[in-house]
Amino acid sequence: MQLAGSVRIVKLVKLCAAVLALISANSFAQGTASPYPSKPVAVVAPFPPGGAADSEARRYTNKMSAIIGQQFVVDYKPGAADTIGVGHVARSAPDGYTLLVTAATFVVSGSLKKDLPYDIFKDFAPVSLMSRRPILLMAHPAFAATNMQDYFAYAKANPGGINYGTTGSGSISHLVGSWLHIAANAKVTYIHYKGAAPATVDLVAGRIHVYAVPQLAAMPLIKSGKLRALASLDDRRSELLPALATVAEQGVPGFGYSNWIGFLAPGATPAGILNTLGEGFARVAKAPDVAGPLAAEGTMMVGSTPAQFRQIIAAEAARWRKLVQDTGIQLED
Repeated sequence: MQLAGSVRIVKLVKLCAAVLALISANSFAQGTASPYPSKPVAVVAPFPPGGAADSEARRYTNKMSAIIGQQFVVDYKPGAADTIGVGHVARSAPDGYTLLVTAATFVVSGSLKKDLPYDIFKDFAPVSLMSRRPILLMAHPAFAATNMQDYFAYAKANPGGINYGTTGSGSISHLVGSWLHIAANAKVTYIHYKGAAPATVDLVAGRIHVYAVPQLAAMPLIKSGKLRALASLDDRRSELLPALATVAEQGVPGFGYSNWIGFLAPGATPAGILNTLGEGFARVAKAPDVAGPLAAEGTMMVGSTPAQFRQIIAAEAARWRKLVQDTGIQLED
């Protein structure tokens, strides 16, 4: 009996020692773990420096550095239709120290192209949708329509008679245009260009009838009288052009699209880090020194939560997939 009791005591002592060791190890890990972020954060831009998206991204990262207390540094990795930079982030450690800043084309390419080396749902964790930039449907001044009611009436009376400019087959401008005309039961002829600049040039010259132009680029053309705005494609009116009705207000209920800028992290990034980043970017979106200048350009600030941004990406991906399935639109490389 004494031997059995001794054995039980030894086992109990060993068990207590193991529990104490585990508690001690956990306490040490918690006490020495560095709070996030404890070093600079790289924000990968898959586009070249100098454009509107770059300018906006740098405003956000500069303010984020001040709010969080660590540097957020833009790291440019352009090329291969954005896939170089996007792929780099997909392969990065999910520790919150590598982020992606991107736009709506991220969802279009990621949900429609089959040969990408990453999955936009599995390999990325949304952080925050920061802003939306309105897009205006613009027409040459000689075009008969001055509003969307006249535009759709003309399109239905002359099927295929309107030349509608896009930035390529399967581009976001082509998809948005297709969504618009399917919803209105109107047919146009799509004229595909290798970018926004040649499409805008041909619109101003009258070689095409209409083209959807980002508001920032459209404003000087409207003021000079070179082009006429028919509607805002967004689901709300622009603060810069409050008299310009939306497409939804002019006969296509439920329609609404704008370009956007947002941040994502590698897919397995812990929820705590995502929430820290999301809260920081939400504060950036509300900061007067950031929101004020951007609002003057027509940008609408958002600063969403990670969950809200995830829902937006999922909804857009589902929309474009269905549209391509229904229409057979071919995507260009």
